[in-house]
Amino acid sequence: MTGDSDHIVAETAARIFADLADPRTVNRSEDAAWKGPLWTALAETGLPLAWVPEERGGSGATIADGFSVLAAAGRFALVVPLAETLTAGWLLAQAGLDAPPGPMTLAPARPHDRIAIGADGRIDGRATGVPFASDADHLAVLAEGSRGAEIALVRRNDCRIEAGRDLAGDARGCVVFEGVAPMFRAPAPDGLDRSGLMLMGAVVRAVQTAGALEAVLAMSVAYANERVAFEKPIGKFQAVQQNLARLAGEVAAAVAVSGSAADTLAQGGVTGDAAFLEAASAKIRCAEAAAEGSAIAHQVFGAIGFTKEHALHRYTLRMLSWRDDFGDENYWAAELGRRIARRGADEFWPLVASR
Repeated sequence: MTGDSDHIVAETAARIFADLADPRTVNRSEDAAWKGPLWTALAETGLPLAWVPEERGGSGATIADGFSVLAAAGRFALVVPLAETLTAGWLLAQAGLDAPPGPMTLAPARPHDRIAIGADGRIDGRATGVPFASDADHLAVLAEGSRGAEIALVRRNDCRIEAGRDLAGDARGCVVFEGVAPMFRAPAPDGLDRSGLMLMGAVVRAVQTAGALEAVLAMSVAYANERVAFEKPIGKFQAVQQNLARLAGEVAAAVAVSGSAADTLAQGGVTGDAAFLEAASAKIRCAEAAAEGSAIAHQVFGAIGFTKEHALHRYTLRMLSWRDDFGDENYWAAELGRRIARRGADEFWPLVASR
């Protein structure tokens, strides 16, 4: 459930985004000079480290507060590593590690990647598809060792970055760890493993996707009411109305399932059947909504929505990129099927009904 604190934090974030990261203004920018003032404003309010306790260098906000910020960030198609820094701070906090200032990202960001930590404390491995890998100052890393999972803070400059870009043109790369000595490390708490990190990341992306879909729906409805064809707004045509109704349905589904998953993690963490069922379902449904919603929105806008000058692509390409982070819908559908199958037919309905 959303409380007064969530509203205050979300409104603060939304004001900053509206003033310094308006998608249309950003889309017209010829460089990235706007990112500096935006990150400064975010850092001054403590939003990037909202999930880090005050004694560890953060602002000590609740999990629900952080998710409300991410929903607002999705509505503005934010192009700075706010979500990544938030989640990296959360991961460090689980092991009682201090969070440094500045942008962070985290690894692994794909469920099949393995990062190992040896008996000497050095980290080896390869993490693919790490968002904002070349833009972050530090990485929060979940590594697996002989004594279980450990969480470590690593300097980006101590790693080898194979830089790349995603569909939306945002920085994304492969991080190679070759005997990297972490700044700090500590054992992960019981129950937090690579699967738990993927679950948290999946809900983060689901919440962002739902926020972006809300903005896309608003843009599409406004355009349909403004664009005139055959002497009347195209929103008066039944075919367009049907498409907008379908888009509204996708948005409603994404908002509902992502909100339910966020509430579950805020109340009970990333362990247990409830967290898995909610997070997996949210990632699957929001990824499907992103694909369907993007197609519908571009149909409504026609050719103009595909142009670089229009802001629609800032949302649709970003949502499609988020589908791959922390496991795509195919991965989570398979994992969900395996877990249900292991429990047996008699346990299926009680599990679903409990949610």
